Amino acid sequence: MEETIKIIECPRDAWQGLPDIIPTEYKAAYLKELVLAGFKHIDAVSFVSPKHVKQMADSEDVMARFGASLPRDGEPPEIIGIAVNEKGLERALATPGVTTIGYPYSISAYFRRANANMSRDEARTLVEKLKKETGAANRGLVVYISMAFGNPYDEPWGPEIVADTLEWLKDIRVRTVSLADTVGTATPELVGALYRQVRDHVAGIELGVHLHSRPESVKEKTLAAYEAGCRRFDSALTGLGGCPFAGDNLVGNIATEDVLAALRQAGADPGIDPARLSKALEMTNEIRAKYAHAPLVN
Repeated sequence: MEETIKIIECPRDAWQGLPDIIPTEYKAAYLKELVLAGFKHIDAVSFVSPKHVKQMADSEDVMARFGASLPRDGEPPEIIGIAVNEKGLERALATPGVTTIGYPYSISAYFRRANANMSRDEARTLVEKLKKETGAANRGLVVYISMAFGNPYDEPWGPEIVADTLEWLKDIRVRTVSLADTVGTATPELVGALYRQVRDHVAGIELGVHLHSRPESVKEKTLAAYEAGCRRFDSALTGLGGCPFAGDNLVGNIATEDVLAALRQAGADPGIDPARLSKALEMTNEIRAKYAHAPLVN
């Protein structure tokens, strides 16, 4: 029986830091094009303070337009909406079409405090609330372990900290987790080694990776994760979206087209036909040129 590979396309992560606001109708049209290209899992929106992330201020409107554009007889995609507090959770649960709530749980105390102003106990209490309320609302929950591959703050880090976090998530019955290389500094060797070291702690959990990288390392990091047993990959077309904490302008999301090529090289079928990506790639390059002021990607 052929293994299932999940590709989670992440326009939300690609867009959220762009300097110019993408029009609501264009975002909705882009999401529809991703569905037409074959993506069944899309990290599409976030429900955060517009004061801090202006690009995501129209998430409800984007989802309304996107939902109205989908055929009524087709299977709707999984749509992930990010929430970082109770207010965001309320908005996400009230938005039709959002099937899964995503939460970034940082194992770096500095990063957690700087981004969410929460202690470890406060963040864990919130995750437990997210689990309870998403379950009651028949929505999914994915938790991203931020700084899973280390941090730039000279804080304690190691596989045992990641494993402890996974054990806690398993205990509260979270069933989908992604290991995030928030600053994009993990080597392919570290990606593979960490995944192997913690996978025994996740019986019953779908464990994926959300990697950031310089473009030349995407293939090696993808193959390292795959060979270690990973079958869930977050990525963004053309690698759009940077990481402001990495200190390197070339570090951003891993490019979906490179992930697909690497997986095919490994003999895996990601389930996305490259020929169907042309329109989505064209729109991505238009976003790069108009709203990111970034070079086009062939």
